[in-house]
Amino acid sequence: MSGWDIAFGHPVTRGLVGATIGILLLAAAVIGALSVSGRASPALLRELWLRLGSWAVLLPLIMAPILAGRVFTIAAVTLLGLACLREYDRATGLFREYLLVAVVAIGILAANFAALDHWYGFFVALWPLTVTIIAVASIPLDRPGGYIQRTALAIFAYMLFGAGLAHLGYMANDPNYRPLLLLLVLAVGLNDVAAFTSGKLIGGPKLLPATSPNKTISGALGALVCTTLLVAYVAGLIFEGTPMDSPWKLILLGALVSIGGQAGDLMLSSIKRDIGIKDMGVLLPGHGGILDRFNSLLLVAPATFHLIQFYIGWGMDAPTRILTGAP
Repeated sequence: MSGWDIAFGHPVTRGLVGATIGILLLAAAVIGALSVSGRASPALLRELWLRLGSWAVLLPLIMAPILAGRVFTIAAVTLLGLACLREYDRATGLFREYLLVAVVAIGILAANFAALDHWYGFFVALWPLTVTIIAVASIPLDRPGGYIQRTALAIFAYMLFGAGLAHLGYMANDPNYRPLLLLLVLAVGLNDVAAFTSGKLIGGPKLLPATSPNKTISGALGALVCTTLLVAYVAGLIFEGTPMDSPWKLILLGALVSIGGQAGDLMLSSIKRDIGIKDMGVLLPGHGGILDRFNSLLLVAPATFHLIQFYIGWGMDAPTRILTGAP
């Protein structure tokens, strides 16, 4: 089989890619219609075009490594983790702690190396090992002042961008990883859209006004219902005939994606409110920074990974210790 045949071998993969292209074209048509009809203000139209333009660039960049193969997927997750770390460091002031930043960066590289090696024992062991190293790394500097703050910031960074996000890369060790990874990255984006749309259409009380003033309870519930049903349906096609092929397990998976995505967004909002900034960066017009766009995956990745790991595992028939060899 050719690389093209492998990349698009699963019908769900073809369906998700086709649906993505269709949604982008439909969104462009809707915004164009609003422009012609004059029903939207110039400021809103500019914001909508900026967001659509960013998505038109982001989605191919997200999907291409997943379709290209395991190594490309893990490499992309590694770069994403380091990019998120950079924005986080600059926003929180951790960048001043060169030693701790280096330890976190090495931890991110190590976690993704373990994923590339398909070495699950090392992968799960890196979380406590890296936290231990972070806890002791700055002690020899003899600067007890600020120890708790800098250590906590570094541990939190590794938890999110190393131990958490690297689960996406580890999923690529499964021969059928493409449709599920595409589903996850697309579902968290649609989760945001569903929350925004439901909130605007229904309105009602704010969800957490001090944390995220624009989010409503109706938006959160609307996203929960829409994303859960969508993920459950598509995942049912992916996991047909496996131990995950059960209505309540598929619904649980969908709920985890929606709740984890919303929790990740609110977590980042809490960080930004705490340090008094609006966005973590300005790289993506209409979206803010890399971390602003990918915050939903930080909690979704480990949650979905371990649910599926419990029932069917990841790459159980694939070679392990690819780079380091058997012990």
